[in-house]
Amino acid sequence: MNSIQKRIDEMNERVGGLQEAGLYFYLRPLEEVNGAWVTTEGRRMLNFASYSYLDLLGHPTIGAAAQEAVARYGSGTHGVRILAGTLPLHNELEQTIARFKGSEAAIVYSSGYVTNLATVSALVGRHDVVVCDKFNHASIVDGCLLSGAKFARFAHNDMASLEQRLRNIDPEAGKLVIVDAVFSMDGDIINLPEVIRLCRKYDVLLMVDEAHSLGVLGETGHGIEEYFGLQDGIDIKMGTLSKTIPSVGGYVTGSLDLITYLKHVARAFVFSAALPPAQVAAAQASFEVMEEEPERVKRLQRNVALFLDGLRARGFDTLNSETPIVPIICGEDERAYQMARLCQNEDIFVLPVVSPAVPVGLARLRANVTAAHSEADIAYALDVFERAGRELGVIA
Repeated sequence: MNSIQKRIDEMNERVGGLQEAGLYFYLRPLEEVNGAWVTTEGRRMLNFASYSYLDLLGHPTIGAAAQEAVARYGSGTHGVRILAGTLPLHNELEQTIARFKGSEAAIVYSSGYVTNLATVSALVGRHDVVVCDKFNHASIVDGCLLSGAKFARFAHNDMASLEQRLRNIDPEAGKLVIVDAVFSMDGDIINLPEVIRLCRKYDVLLMVDEAHSLGVLGETGHGIEEYFGLQDGIDIKMGTLSKTIPSVGGYVTGSLDLITYLKHVARAFVFSAALPPAQVAAAQASFEVMEEEPERVKRLQRNVALFLDGLRARGFDTLNSETPIVPIICGEDERAYQMARLCQNEDIFVLPVVSPAVPVGLARLRANVTAAHSEADIAYALDVFERAGRELGVIA
């Protein structure tokens, strides 16, 4: 059998088997989203699968900005940014992001995935070395592979392993270290102070992906530098506009020289159509709302503590999470599917993450808490997780 067709058939068999067993929970349309609640397939459920960490989706100021942009500029753009696609809105958004992140300049791409793919492959090539945390997001890994650079990985959040990698690099090679700020499957935080120290010691550029730390970390949600009380330690700051920020796209901030280079070399910027006006205006307004409503960050951080403390008190393994991304470890894939079904039967919308997305034996429910959840919502969810966990033997 053709090897391509074999892979297609194997995946279809896996999906079909889960569907027949009533254990397929993916790609379900959400007919309505209202704060902490969603309606799917006619059922109203408490949502623990959202990246809308600060509950900005549906904010009236953000929606009004998007509508005004469509009224003024239309529904799309005229092409790529470097030719006829740049609007004043694009420049304003980049200036706002640069200010928010304490950088000289910013570039905005069409998606978070593309941001990593394009930036990494533009910065390093086949005579360079790129060093990654083993648990970095797939978009970072793909950018490293696309670049053609020598690709080295260090053990997750292990600074001795990172130093060993850096020590063995040819001093004449171009060198780039890339880490997630918050890891998207485990919810833990990179040891940024030590990463910065090592990068300076070995004269290496540092790129940090803040997809899950913008609006989450730091007293005012400005991210991982605020969280650790650091400044000027990150050379290339990446983030997305589709999680805390309820739009689409991604960004990189850094020196003006870096951003000028990326705007003329990063292929997914040069050859991709510009972001539509509504999405740019929504993102712009979102940063303004974050500054104007800091209580959202405090509410989120309170909810994270309530949820994590409650799960751990009931005996759940949540790894080293300190953030809204909370892995509830179930063990084998089948048990994660079964636990998701029990929770959804009690109107908790939560999804299983299984191998190969996570290591075999560490299948989990990835439960995301947000600022939209009330204390009563969290208490109810904890009781549901506990009942499901005890029935399946996830907890004693």
